[in-house]
Amino acid sequence: MTVKINIRRLVKEDHVSWKELFAGYLEFYEAKIPEQVQEKSFQALCDPDQIDRYGLIAETQGEVLGIANIIIHAHNWHAGNVTYLQDLFVQPHCRGQGVGRALIAQIYKDADEEKRPYVYWLTQSFNHDARKLYDQVASLTPFIKYQRGSS
Repeated sequence: MTVKINIRRLVKEDHVSWKELFAGYLEFYEAKIPEQVQEKSFQALCDPDQIDRYGLIAETQGEVLGIANIIIHAHNWHAGNVTYLQDLFVQPHCRGQGVGRALIAQIYKDADEEKRPYVYWLTQSFNHDARKLYDQVASLTPFIKYQRGSS
């Protein structure tokens, strides 16, 4: 049986669901982000006046299945802005059912509509399940990430 997945913009009423899924995302990556940073991020992601970021919700029959947090930014190698998929998380019991694919498809659609054909994201090498999907919908690059400071 195929379930219809609805993808829509994040709104303030999604606060509890978003927090639960974002907590799962952070747990998977063994990351800790201060509560005030999470709250500030949520407020920005669902603020319709923000032009540099937004959030998406995947749902079916009132159940939130997944989230995606997107950042729009300038890039020195492209004439216009680019799309960075910073966070994508799907409920564990929903994986392999097309939720992540539907979220990425909506991100691609949004990017195309806004004339931002360059979309990218990072994942860890051990994220094998997600990488099976990513290998189907994007190209793996040879770049290695360096950073100063903590996540």
